[in-house]
Amino acid sequence: MSKKNKADNKGFVYSTDPDFRFEESAEEMDTLPAAQQKLRIRLDTKQRAGKAVTLVEGFSGKDEDLQELGKKLKAFCGTGGSAKDGEIIVQGDHRDKVLQWLQKQGYKLAKKI
Repeated sequence: MSKKNKADNKGFVYSTDPDFRFEESAEEMDTLPAAQQKLRIRLDTKQRAGKAVTLVEGFSGKDEDLQELGKKLKAFCGTGGSAKDGEIIVQGDHRDKVLQWLQKQGYKLAKKI
């Protein structure tokens, strides 16, 4: 496969411009300490067929750290969910449990909406 036709992780497959260079400028920022994170906890049912989910929004940091925090929250609540795009989705209404766990871990700015 020639250099021009090589696929990358952003969806570019081919360019007719002979001088085309894909530049990756998105650098992941370091994860802020727990006390500096400004997290918001809210209940959401929109676009989910009436099912309630607990959203933890506002995480700033590396995707690996977000995945790890999401895994710990899901294990604590005993439910499923996902973590992507700076937010953690926990299935069900677990706002009180999530708030309690985050405060115990040092996330002092967590707010329940």
